[in-house]
Amino acid sequence: MCNLGSPSTDPQSLLAAVLKSNENTSNPRLQKILDIGIRHLHAFALEADLTPAELEVGLDFLVQIGQASGPKKHEGILLADILGLATLVQLNDARNALEAGGTEPALIGPFWRDHQPERKNGECIATEDTPGPRLTVTGQVLSLDGTPLAGARVETWQASPKGLYENQDESQPRMNLRGRFTTDENGNFSFTSVRPAGYPVPVDGPCGELLAAQNRHTMRPAHLHFLVIAPGHKVLATQFFDADDPHAYDDVVFGAVGSLLRRFESDGDGGFKLDVQLRMEPGETRVPKCPIP
Repeated sequence: MCNLGSPSTDPQSLLAAVLKSNENTSNPRLQKILDIGIRHLHAFALEADLTPAELEVGLDFLVQIGQASGPKKHEGILLADILGLATLVQLNDARNALEAGGTEPALIGPFWRDHQPERKNGECIATEDTPGPRLTVTGQVLSLDGTPLAGARVETWQASPKGLYENQDESQPRMNLRGRFTTDENGNFSFTSVRPAGYPVPVDGPCGELLAAQNRHTMRPAHLHFLVIAPGHKVLATQFFDADDPHAYDDVVFGAVGSLLRRFESDGDGGFKLDVQLRMEPGETRVPKCPIP
C-alpha cells in the first residue's frame, strides 16, 4: 500500500501534523494565534475526553450562535461576555494603562449603535416622556498624564428604567437614551438622563440555553456605557455601574470591576448625579466595529 505520509493515530503525531499544516500561513500574527488555538483545542478535547456526539453538539451550538445574530443582537458578543472572555481580553489589553492610572475598560456589549445623535453638552438624552428619576452626568476626558483632551468624542448609551434599550423596546422613540458629545477646551462634557435599571441579558437564543444549563442568573447591574475616541489615544470603552444595584457584585457578564462601581449620589432635588473621569492611554486610535446599525 502506498504511504501517503498520514499522521499516526497517536494524539502527539496528529497535533504535529496539524501544526505543520499551519506553517505557511502568510500573516504571522494569524499563524501564531492559530498555533496557540490548535494546541489548546487538542488539549481541551483530550482533557475533556470529548466524544464525537459531544463535538457535534458543540459545533451545532456555534452554528446557532450565528443564526441568532441579526440587526438587533450579536449573539457572538453575548457569548464572549457571559464566558468572561470579553472582560479578560479588555483588561489584559489595558494592563499597562491600568498600572499608570487609566480608567478600567468594560464591555462595549451588543447594543452600541452606529450614528448615535450628536448632542450639545448639557443636553438631555431622554425624551420628555421617559419615566424615572433625573440623572445628571458630568465628566472629563484626560490623557494618562492628566492633560485634558479637548475635542474628544464621547458616546453614551443606556437602558431605560424598564431595563430595555430603545432598539429592544417599541414604546421608546428611536435613539432614545443615546448621545454623542464633544469635549470642550478643558476636556469636559455633560448631559442629563434618567437613572438606568438593571436588566437580564437576552435569553431567547443559545446563550440563554447555556445560562439555564449552568443554573446561572441572567442579570446585569444598572449602568451607563461610554465609548471615548480621541486622536493619538487608544479608544476607551467602559461602563459605570450603580453600586447599590442588587447584582452589582455578580454581573452575569463579569464586567463590573474596580472603580467602575459607583454610587449615584442624590442631587438634593429628587434626582441623582454622577461625575466621572475617563483617563485614556496614548496609542493608535482604532474605532471598533459597531455591532448594530
